[in-house]
Amino acid sequence: MSITLTQLRSFVAVVRTGSVTAAANELVVTQPSVSAAIAGLARELGTPLLERDGRGVRPTSAGEAFAPFATDVIGLLDKGARVADEAAARTGSGLRIAAVTTAAESFVPSLMHAFAGEHGDVHLTLQVGNRDEVVNLVLAHDADVAFTGRPPRGDRIEAYPLWSNDLVLITVPDDELAGRAGVLPADLADRHWLLRELGSGTRAVNEGFLAAAGLDVPTLTVGSNGAIKQAVRAGLGVSFVSRDAVAAEIDADVLRTIDVDSAPTTRAWHVMRARVGPRRPVVTEFVAFVRAVAGTAD
Repeated sequence: MSITLTQLRSFVAVVRTGSVTAAANELVVTQPSVSAAIAGLARELGTPLLERDGRGVRPTSAGEAFAPFATDVIGLLDKGARVADEAAARTGSGLRIAAVTTAAESFVPSLMHAFAGEHGDVHLTLQVGNRDEVVNLVLAHDADVAFTGRPPRGDRIEAYPLWSNDLVLITVPDDELAGRAGVLPADLADRHWLLRELGSGTRAVNEGFLAAAGLDVPTLTVGSNGAIKQAVRAGLGVSFVSRDAVAAEIDADVLRTIDVDSAPTTRAWHVMRARVGPRRPVVTEFVAFVRAVAGTAD
């Protein structure tokens, strides 16, 4: 079997973008070259990997099964090249951290600062995204370690719980329900609901609550925690968010919470890393440091 990196990169790009055209633009090559690379890969594997899906393409069952392996090969080779470059330059190690928006806006910077104080030769970077984006960064080996509220299922990522991630329903200070205990979901049937963008874990929590409560309410998609908070303050609606995201506003009494019966269960923040590939010492040290700060180390 003779599979090339060009074939793997072309296949992964098409799976990620859902289009040969988009993949070609991303890779800065021609569409025929992408199509030829994927056709060659399919011949090597002896099975079609893509099929038509409207105007785009999607992986076949064989392509779906092969995609994680192709992603790992490309990601690990790219990571290996970076590590080799660090070793050749005899510089400090690099650590690429990813975090969902709420974590990045609350506790992650302080953890990075504390770790940097003990490891001055480590170059830290932070990339912020929603849950799906952060998980994909880890799976593609584009992030060494990540913070999220709910780790994905499967055996390609290992995750460790840290501390509680309490979810609260925020509203304006003069909301008549803010001071009442045990508000029923039915009492919220006249409210507008504010949601984060698709792929956000917070959005999934809100949608899950509405579905479980049987609430068919108007929704408005707002693309960030900051925008959610401002929209609530403006009286546009309510939303479940992490308490970590609104602690300052609650303390300042510019936002209040509604005590909802059958509210989403409390979750935990997690630190996670890829299970596949060599263990870099700096990643192991960082995960151990974070777990020690959280008091959850073995």
